[in-house]
Amino acid sequence: MRLIEIILLFANLLAFFALVIPLQRPIRWVRYLALVPLPITGIQVLVEGSRWGMIPAYIMSGILFVACLAKNIVRKPKLGGTSMIRRLVSGSATGLGALGLIVSSALPILIPVFHLPQPSGPNQIGTLTYHWVDKTRSEIFTDNPNDRREIMVQIWYPAKGNLSSPYAPYIQETDSLASLAHLLGFPGFIFDQFKYVQTHAIPSATVSTDESKYPVLIFSAGRGGFRQESTHMFEELASHGYIVASIDHPYTSSGVVFPDGRLISLDSRLLPGAQSGIPADREFFDNIVIPYLAKDVIFALDQLTALNQSDPRRILTGRLDLKNVGMFGPSMGGLVGAEASYLDPRLRAFIAMDVHMPANVVRSGLKQPTMFISREAKWMKMEGWSKEDIDKTQITMRSVYKKLSKDGYLVLIPGTFHVNFSDAPLFSPLMSWAGLTGPIDGDRANNIIDSYTLAFFDKYLKDIPSKLLDGPPKQYPEVHFEKR
Repeated sequence: MRLIEIILLFANLLAFFALVIPLQRPIRWVRYLALVPLPITGIQVLVEGSRWGMIPAYIMSGILFVACLAKNIVRKPKLGGTSMIRRLVSGSATGLGALGLIVSSALPILIPVFHLPQPSGPNQIGTLTYHWVDKTRSEIFTDNPNDRREIMVQIWYPAKGNLSSPYAPYIQETDSLASLAHLLGFPGFIFDQFKYVQTHAIPSATVSTDESKYPVLIFSAGRGGFRQESTHMFEELASHGYIVASIDHPYTSSGVVFPDGRLISLDSRLLPGAQSGIPADREFFDNIVIPYLAKDVIFALDQLTALNQSDPRRILTGRLDLKNVGMFGPSMGGLVGAEASYLDPRLRAFIAMDVHMPANVVRSGLKQPTMFISREAKWMKMEGWSKEDIDKTQITMRSVYKKLSKDGYLVLIPGTFHVNFSDAPLFSPLMSWAGLTGPIDGDRANNIIDSYTLAFFDKYLKDIPSKLLDGPPKQYPEVHFEKR
C-alpha cells in the first residue's frame, strides 16, 4: 500500500472510534476528528491517484464526515419509541459502520499496489520500448492480406542513471490486461492498480559503462500473458549485466497497445475450450501459432541486430553482445522459445519453464545448452492439470533433455504451480489463499527460479562457472536437480 492510503485508513479508524465511543464533555472536541478523513481522501486522489480498491475507503470517509456533522453540528431530532429501540438503531448503525470499516480497510490490503523485490545485482536498470513491423510477413490472425506482423518489445538493461530520476510504472496501459482478467474470471478493471506499481527501471537511462557490451536474453510470455509478466526476473538479470528483450505477441498476449492507440486483444481461438486451460483450437495453436510466434523471436533478434548498429534513440548502439544470446520463457513462451532455438543457431542457450515441448523438437532435439525448470507431476495434479497434459509435459520435457547434444539441466521445484513462474504471486495475498499459487512460499520460488536462470546464462553466455550447476544444491535442498 502507498503512504497516503495507509494514512487514510488509519484516519478512518480513528474517526470511527471518535464517533462511537462515549466521551466526557471536556474532550468531545475529539469527535471533530471524523471530519479529517475526507480531506485526506482528496489529497490521496490528487497525489497518489485513485484506484478501485480504495473506493470503499473513500465512501467511508464521506459517511464519517456526514455522521460527524449530524452528531455535532445539526440539531438532533428526538427519537420516538422505547430506549430499547433507540439502542437497537444506534447499535445497528455502529455495526454497519464497523463492517464498512473492515471492508474498506481489507480491500486495499488484499488488492494492493504491490512492490517488486529489490534486484540483487550491482547495476542500475534502464528500460526502453520499441514498436517493430515485419514487412515480410502477413498477419495470420486477421483476414486482411495486407496486414503486416507487428510486435512490441520492451528492453531492460544495465544502466547508469540519476538516482532522483523517476522510475517506470509496471504497466502504463492497464486496458491491455482486460483479456487476462476475463481469462481468470475477474472483471476487466481488476488490474488497474498496476499503473501505480513502481519498478526499479529508469526510462531511457544511459547504458552502464562497466562493460563495453552485454549479453542479450529474449523472453516470450505465456498465452494470455503480457511482456511485463516477469519484471522481477528481468530486473534481476539486468542488474547482473544482461540486456533483456521481452516480446508482446499480438493476439496471443492478453492485450497489446500500439503507439497509435490500437489495442489488440487475445484471439478467441486461444481461449480455453471445454477442457480447462486448453486452447479452443488446439491444432491451430500447435501447428500454426507456435511456429509463427517463433518467427517473431527471430524477427526480434534481427531488429536487435539492427538496433545494435544504429539505435534511433542513441542509447543501445554498439552495446549488445549478439554473439551471446539466450532465450527463455514459461508456458507458451517456452514452446515458442524451443521452436525458435530449434530454428535459429544464434540462440546459444535456452531455458524452458513449466511446459511441454513441440513435436519437431521432441523428434530432432536441441543443439544448444538447455535447462528445464518445472515441477514433478504430483504438483501439476494438485493444481488441477489433466492427466493428458501432465503426461505430455513430463514425457516431452524428459525426452528432449535426454537427447540433448550439449549440456542439459533439469530443475524441479516442489510446491510450485504454473503462475509461480511469473510475477503473479506478488499481485495479492489472495493468489495464495485462493490456491492459484503453489504451497511453496512465493519469495522462495522466485529466488530459486531467478538463481538457476542467472547461473545458467552466466555459465553459457559469460563463461562464469557456478557451483549451483555442479550438483544437488545446498542452499535449495528441496529442489530435484539433474544434469547431463
